[in-house]
Amino acid sequence: MDRNDEGSDVGPEGAAERSVQVGTAGQPSQVGTAGQPSQVGTAGQPGRDGVAEQPGRVGIAGLRLGYQIAAACALAVVAAAACVHVAMLFLHVAPSNTLTKQHGDVVDEWIYPEFEQNWKLFAPNPLQQNVAVQARAELRTAEGGVRTTEWYGLSAEDGAAIDGSLLPSHTQQNELRRAWDFYVGSHDSQNRPVGLRGQLSERYVRRIAYLRLDREEPGGKGDEIARVQLRSKTTNVRPPKWSDEKVSLKPAYRVLPWWTVEPDDLPLADGKGRADADPVGRADADAEGAAR
Repeated sequence: MDRNDEGSDVGPEGAAERSVQVGTAGQPSQVGTAGQPSQVGTAGQPGRDGVAEQPGRVGIAGLRLGYQIAAACALAVVAAAACVHVAMLFLHVAPSNTLTKQHGDVVDEWIYPEFEQNWKLFAPNPLQQNVAVQARAELRTAEGGVRTTEWYGLSAEDGAAIDGSLLPSHTQQNELRRAWDFYVGSHDSQNRPVGLRGQLSERYVRRIAYLRLDREEPGGKGDEIARVQLRSKTTNVRPPKWSDEKVSLKPAYRVLPWWTVEPDDLPLADGKGRADADPVGRADADAEGAAR
């Protein structure tokens, strides 16, 4: 039996194997059966139309040139901001050095108040009390009388505005809380200022309370806020059910003295106009404050 006879005895499987031909130098084509056009096996191989296909590009490389430049700029900005933030945090927690002495104000402006660290959340002394700030006003009515309003829960109003909000205001979260902490930290238990920051903290928290009460419009038409008073309501956090700790749930109050509203405490939008337009009223307020 010669070679031709041996080839004639090959079955369908053998015919399929012999049908695989070399497409390019050293690489077989992917023809499964005789008569079908070759497929692209690897990048750069001829396709059905005989045109070499380019390899697919993914990620930023697959975008157009303009989009690539925009994406590169965005990544550069994000990387730069991350580096600056890490550097600011390092300088904030690092011991005092030449950089912090020269640029301490810049570091504090970056860290506070957006990235404040409150260690009261952690052991060994976590915060176990709820402190609420309340305020009330003494009104000078249009008829010349005096009336005292009820207590307004300023902290409760901030909490209600924050609850359920995806992007709560920084003012709602921290303005009143930080002002009260500022006052408590610069006064003793008798509400006497300690150090030079005491009077500043008084004016700050007083103006916040006045502006909040002024927005509430506690009086009628023609009524004016003559004095404001603040107090804090401190309540212990109820211990968990598995704890044997016994705490008093009775609130404790810290009442601050009355503060007389001055023309400088009025809102910036109309404070100057109201003070200048009513010189008699301003004189009366000054006389009343001096009498007190």
